[in-house]
Amino acid sequence: MGSVKSVRSLGGRIRARFSNPLLALGSVPAALGAAIALVLLLAGSNPAAAADCDDMATPGINWSGCHRNNIILQGSDLHGANLAGTHFDSTDLSNTNLQSANLEKATMVRTWLTDAHAEGANFSHIEAYRSSFTNVVADGASFAGAELQRADFSGARLAKTDFEKAELGRANFDKADLSDTRFTLANLSRANLSSAKLQGPINFDRAFMYLTRIEGLDLSAAANLQQSQIDLACGDKATKLPSGLNIPANWPCPPDDKD
Repeated sequence: MGSVKSVRSLGGRIRARFSNPLLALGSVPAALGAAIALVLLLAGSNPAAAADCDDMATPGINWSGCHRNNIILQGSDLHGANLAGTHFDSTDLSNTNLQSANLEKATMVRTWLTDAHAEGANFSHIEAYRSSFTNVVADGASFAGAELQRADFSGARLAKTDFEKAELGRANFDKADLSDTRFTLANLSRANLSSAKLQGPINFDRAFMYLTRIEGLDLSAAANLQQSQIDLACGDKATKLPSGLNIPANWPCPPDDKD
């Protein structure tokens, strides 16, 4: 980190000395000119080098591509932070403020985000196998294309959240608020939605619902739900379906195999 700041500082002094430093290289010895060119290159054209990987968690920080694995960041304020591609595997982010943060393509395997606030955050294409999002507040967030197999969203607030093309095999949405949530083209095989809260429509457009648990769920206002999806899912007589869809003869399903 210190070497990058030194390079930036030297680059700034060079710019102050020459109004057009690249053109001015002809007035200095060749070796010094090459060194100046390298400084300018490092200071101004390498965004990855600008990441503040060694800095403390603060709102708006740039940790893109940094390794923050196996550490405790509980209660940190990362509001609006650039966390794209950051490695958070097995890190404790519970009670963290991630509102409007960009976590695109971050790795978050077995990460804890319990009670975190992540309204409007970008979780698209993250890897978060077996991670805990219990009681997270993520209204309006995007999990598009995310890998979320066996993730736990129990009690989460996910109104108007986007799970388009997300992998949600065996994900748990017990008592989660899924009002106005989009599962377009998502893989919901063996996911548990049976105790979710719905105060608005939910979109299942072309979602894969093999053995998806929807027992007792009121889906009467669900959008783009097809009979072929219902035939694969697991409901019961208490499940309410949109007009025109029928309860399959094979309901209820046997208890889910937890393996």
